[in-house]
Amino acid sequence: MRKLRIILVWTLVSLLLQGGAYSLMNNQVQKVMTPVSKEPITLNLNATIPGADLENIQISYAKDYLAYTENGTLKIFNLVKGKVVFEKKSPSTTDKTMGVVSYQWLPDRNTLLYFYAKKNPNEVTNVTVYPTKSKVSTSTQNTTPVYKTEDPNQKIEKVVPKVVPVEPKIEKRYGNPQITELYSLELPESNDDTPPDDRFNQTIDKLPKDGIIEDVVFSTSSNLIYLTVKNESSQQLMEIDVMKNVRSLNKTGEDIDNMAASDRYGTLYVDSQVGNNRQVIALNGAKRWVISDESNDKILGIRDGKVYIGEVVNDELVKIKTTSDRLELTDNPALKTEWEGVIPFKDVRMLIGSKGQVVVYDHQIAHIVTDGKMKEIKLAGEENYVSFDGAELIQLDQQGSSTLVELKPLKSQE
Repeated sequence: MRKLRIILVWTLVSLLLQGGAYSLMNNQVQKVMTPVSKEPITLNLNATIPGADLENIQISYAKDYLAYTENGTLKIFNLVKGKVVFEKKSPSTTDKTMGVVSYQWLPDRNTLLYFYAKKNPNEVTNVTVYPTKSKVSTSTQNTTPVYKTEDPNQKIEKVVPKVVPVEPKIEKRYGNPQITELYSLELPESNDDTPPDDRFNQTIDKLPKDGIIEDVVFSTSSNLIYLTVKNESSQQLMEIDVMKNVRSLNKTGEDIDNMAASDRYGTLYVDSQVGNNRQVIALNGAKRWVISDESNDKILGIRDGKVYIGEVVNDELVKIKTTSDRLELTDNPALKTEWEGVIPFKDVRMLIGSKGQVVVYDHQIAHIVTDGKMKEIKLAGEENYVSFDGAELIQLDQQGSSTLVELKPLKSQE
């Protein structure tokens, strides 16, 4: 009887241990299959940048570096140590189309991608062109004459044309007067003295002549870069893949006003206009789908499997709609209305935050729509910027020849 009780006790202990192990394993699998969303990084700090009239302010993923341009020079400022740690000057002091023409932080690491334009030193090249055939002379000089005869036994001499060799020619070939290069700048942790790693990535020689990069978006999941380039006569929508292939995606006569890339599948969503026809289009390679054919609809952004579309009437955002960001797309998917109201939408910046909040702001006020409700937050700085994830407020105040920078969580302003 005692032995039987011992066996039963150990059997029960074994079952409990197995149940605990299975429960632990199940929890671990659930964490992998449904990872807990990471909270965005926020900081509270102040810094003084030795410079004024800073342009194109962008803060890094970890909120410890600030990228900006000053007098045509790209600068990276370490906000924790209070010093400039990288500069990239323009090759020209007069031509504003040269130097760093566009840049953007990656959304998940302290890496800045930037495009650098410079004059092509070999715009004109001399090419030797060889003829495919020799020239045949039509002159009958030095040939044996041919006489007509009725005598079948008379030998007839044939005319042998003179072959004149053609000399090769030197022709001038004209390339793009501007070379555009893509670089990646990797920054260490802000308390590390290791210098930034500035890496040349590739030369992009398919940009249109005198083309200016208007907008750049990335899809980090698929390693795709999309950019719109415009010159006096046309606009191009271009895609650069991980193999450094460059191709154009837009149709002839198509204007792209705004775009956002899927953070899951690499699909590009754009505001497309051909003539008077305005649509929100999704592109994946050569494939296209119509997401909305309402002329007032505009793409707002994409975050965590949701595509955000805004209805804009008379420079006011009056409705926010969403649809799923799917791998398999169809034309005219169902759009769900998330919010209705009125937000000024002229001369503003706009982003989709890490919590799915839509942030529309200028330098005085931020409108934030979360779960169908809108809040207004007054901003105190002379210039105000919001981080890519919608979590951090960057306030700038000019003081003489310096700029005071204050970082604080955006929610602390509510």
